Amino acid sequence: MKPIISKINLLSLLVSFLKAIRPLQWSKNLLVFASLLFSFQFNQYIFLKSFYGFISFCFVSSAIYLFNDIRDISKDKLHPIKRFRPIASGKISKLFAKISSLTLGLISLKIAHLISYQFLFIILLYILIQIAYCIRLKKEPLLDIFCISSGFLLRAIAGLVATELRFSPWFILTIGLLALFLAVEKRKAELLYYKKTLILTRDILSSYSLPLLLRYESLLVSGTFISYSLWAAGPSLNGASTSWMLLTLPFVLMGLFRYQFISDPEISEIRKLNGKFITTENPELILIHDKAIRLVVFLWLLTVLIVGIIFY
Repeated sequence: MKPIISKINLLSLLVSFLKAIRPLQWSKNLLVFASLLFSFQFNQYIFLKSFYGFISFCFVSSAIYLFNDIRDISKDKLHPIKRFRPIASGKISKLFAKISSLTLGLISLKIAHLISYQFLFIILLYILIQIAYCIRLKKEPLLDIFCISSGFLLRAIAGLVATELRFSPWFILTIGLLALFLAVEKRKAELLYYKKTLILTRDILSSYSLPLLLRYESLLVSGTFISYSLWAAGPSLNGASTSWMLLTLPFVLMGLFRYQFISDPEISEIRKLNGKFITTENPELILIHDKAIRLVVFLWLLTVLIVGIIFY
């Protein structure tokens, strides 16, 4: 009887651990492959370098999630949603979470070291920024948004460093502006939730207003599309390897429009009434649950692959 109980407890701990490290969030780490895709370099060596970089970011991001949940355990216990998280609910002990966070972090650093010293530096920089965010910067207006977006940007830069592929400033600018856009959308979704439920999920939300975030959104979505267009224009502007990438512009524009449609205050309320409420608080969930976004991403990828096959 005892072995059966032990197996059940072990399985329960494993399930709780997997929830705590948030594997769904690993979809963000796919940005490490962006440089491979954007450069049309589809050979085994470059793919393996990108894959190792992806694994390194998966481990380090999960380590940071555990670190953040340990620090916020007191607040999370009082939160209507976060109190069900494994650490806040007591399904995982603080000691186990600390050991797991440290172990995952060390594994990530080891993999990063095997890739290159430059990649290791980026992982260390990522850890520094994220720890600063968890401890202090998430309470500072604007700095919180830039810290969130820096994680996306560092992933893209890490992919370039790991593969040693050609660098395009328009590529970096596009990723940076898109990351800021997603961070603003995240705060906007949280602010809308607060206005509808009067549940303040983050103290920083009191520093923002919906009109302010809408102005940020307008600026960033325009900048993202312009910088991507300059990259897609081709080698004459130090962008993509071929100007045929301009064929992908409609899908980028459709994706940006769809994301804004989902996050629109009036539309989101209608979707909620219809039982199809999706927010932009978690971009990775949008990619999983929204059929239109999935279709746009698929068509964009298909076009990129066709251009790569025909012209390379």
